[in-house]
Amino acid sequence: MLTGEYRHSVDAKKRIFIPAKHREELGTSFIIAKDLRGPRLKIFSLSGWEEYIAPIRKMERKTAEAILRALHKDAVSAEPDSQGRVVLSQVLMDHANITKDAVIVGCYDCAEIWAAEEYEAQAATEDIDALREELEKLGL
Repeated sequence: MLTGEYRHSVDAKKRIFIPAKHREELGTSFIIAKDLRGPRLKIFSLSGWEEYIAPIRKMERKTAEAILRALHKDAVSAEPDSQGRVVLSQVLMDHANITKDAVIVGCYDCAEIWAAEEYEAQAATEDIDALREELEKLGL
């Protein structure tokens, strides 16, 4: 399970440190892809990626191919170096508006990479009461 919030900077070579606890969960190779729902990146273990795309593969073929193409065209298979860093492509950095400071946040079965400014803006607008109501609907 991927948990926690970690703040790191992207260096001049576009490398970002992936927290050790996340690397343990993700394995030696994992997928970093654009989140099509907003300006952030998603990190999945290889098996987690397969689970994520499984429902898409069951969709009508034309739609599935378009979504899979959009997800895969800029995704990278990342392998951390000896210091736990991975290289982000310029396309991925541009999508997430990352220039220097980033936040990596665990989201149970995946992690997200946000530009620090985007993450702070999202946190400031999150409606905790609405989230609490949704949990209560589930009996939690």
